[in-house]
Amino acid sequence: MPGPDITRLKNKWAASVFLFLRYAIWAGAAAAVLTQPFAGHAEWRTSQLQSNAVQSNAVQSSPVQSNPVQSNPVQSESTQQQPVPPQPLPSQSPSGGGSKPPASSSQEQSRDENGTFVIRKDVDEVMLHATVVDDRQHIVTDLERNAFTVLEDGKPQNIVSFRHEDIPVAMGIVIDNSGSMREKRAKVNQAALNLVRSSNPQDEVFVVNFNDEYYLDQDFTNDLLKLKEALEKIDAKGGTALYEAVVASADHLKRNARLERKVLFVVTDGEDNASRETLEQAVKQLQDENGPSVYAIGILGDEDHPKRAKRALEIIAQRTGGLAFFPKTLDEVDEISRQVAHDIRNQYTIGYKPTNPRASGGFRTIRVEAKAKGHGKLLVRTKSGYYAGLQPAAGTK
Repeated sequence: MPGPDITRLKNKWAASVFLFLRYAIWAGAAAAVLTQPFAGHAEWRTSQLQSNAVQSNAVQSSPVQSNPVQSNPVQSESTQQQPVPPQPLPSQSPSGGGSKPPASSSQEQSRDENGTFVIRKDVDEVMLHATVVDDRQHIVTDLERNAFTVLEDGKPQNIVSFRHEDIPVAMGIVIDNSGSMREKRAKVNQAALNLVRSSNPQDEVFVVNFNDEYYLDQDFTNDLLKLKEALEKIDAKGGTALYEAVVASADHLKRNARLERKVLFVVTDGEDNASRETLEQAVKQLQDENGPSVYAIGILGDEDHPKRAKRALEIIAQRTGGLAFFPKTLDEVDEISRQVAHDIRNQYTIGYKPTNPRASGGFRTIRVEAKAKGHGKLLVRTKSGYYAGLQPAAGTK
């Protein structure tokens, strides 16, 4: 059955007509499919982050498996009326049996001869995006390659590529739309727009509003007007499915972003109380080797369980190489958003080829150290590890 539509229809009459046409067309398509031999077996679940059902990649090297989340760009209304049958998970063979995933390739952005950013692959290279700060928490931007040491599972790794350049990112703005956010959304929306204004003008940004459901209200764009309209689709009610919204947004980045660097900017005012995902499952799926850095803002003044909510945001941010902020007042959110933009635009990109082949799978811990003359103690912030051997993002080149 086709996945639920996430577009917001204008009135009940239009919704009734749309649903009638949609299911009429689907019924015809289903009849045609049923006449064909059925090969293989797979389980499917629907997602609110797409208009058609397309399975996401399953996390394969985890002791705790969670349901895969599906995503696809929003289609036009005419396209939405043509439901697409779900496709097999990439990790499944045509007969439905499990197969070992191929070793994935890292991707690096660079400019071609025309000055356009393109994605290039180097097989078996792991890419890290790292921010360096001194003991006063000031960002350090003048380090050379030989200042860095990368350790995977405690073993030094050979750095094969190094850059310090402001390159565009693919970014998801994921905003809590639960009932408690109603009076906060105006300032939060303004902060989100100022984040985009302060970022690289070539960034590609999408907007997800979530309560106990999550909606892709604007797909990738750098048009501020479109982003503003999406942020203003406020229907503050219901609970907080934070983990599901973040995982689905990360999957949307993985499957559909054209840019290699990926970021999620998340704003919430409460603890997750509506997700089927657990915190552990959510973090595991975010720790794909090409997963996003998560920058989170927790407006937790009126939260019933502020310590648990704070801990969850800190874990998500720390393990993905991002930051978590907890402003005392709503007025601080705008300045935080500009700080996030500054952090993203001043990162080092470090590539290394693991001494332990990624095809062997498993979780790898990462630690990056930096030392340089003229600087005191330096702290390098990047993701704390990754799951090796996962399927690369669909559609990347």
